[in-house]
Amino acid sequence: MIKAVFFDMDGVLYDSMPAHEIAWCETFRRIGMAFSPTEAYENEGRTATGTINIVFERSIGRKATDKEVEDLYVIKTQLMRECGPAKPFPAMKRLLPELRRRGVSVFIVTGSRQPSLVDKLTAEFGVDSAHLITGRDVKYGKPNPEPYLMALERSGERPEDCLVVENAPLGVESGKAAGLPVLAVNTGKLSDSYLSAADKLFHTTEEVESYLLQTI
Repeated sequence: MIKAVFFDMDGVLYDSMPAHEIAWCETFRRIGMAFSPTEAYENEGRTATGTINIVFERSIGRKATDKEVEDLYVIKTQLMRECGPAKPFPAMKRLLPELRRRGVSVFIVTGSRQPSLVDKLTAEFGVDSAHLITGRDVKYGKPNPEPYLMALERSGERPEDCLVVENAPLGVESGKAAGLPVLAVNTGKLSDSYLSAADKLFHTTEEVESYLLQTI
């Protein structure tokens, strides 16, 4: 019996990955470092620090300083704002309150660390801060199991009574490393092979909604 579901945010609750792609690529372009649209999806789920350090080490052979990370994150955040607010997937707006109505705990596990997240998720999905794990809460972030282990601990449930819903390869890896069953929904640009480690694969959030409402 499923008692808790742990949802990723970008690409699962919100159709926000196109904006992340634009913002990351432009952020690195401004400092003369290469970063492709595909890499935005391949690195989805990492903390901002993790993504920035990968590009710095590849480009100039060292990690970014704390100041460089913060400066780049400010640029990236501003570029995201310029893209406009991401729209929630309608299926997810229906699904989350219905799961709670059925007695299932709902958690959001995201690599993002934007301070406005709690207000946004509360307003649009009814999620409170105790059920939100962000990039500010963890040391390692996805693909490390830490974020989903934190969600599992907060839920108080057994791993076999929980599910992860992810769209990112690193998120799938994180959930599986935490010992959790993982559903993947491919809402991005990567081929299905990137998500092959998931227990089930879907191609729309409507498919996820239908599956969970029939299962729970």
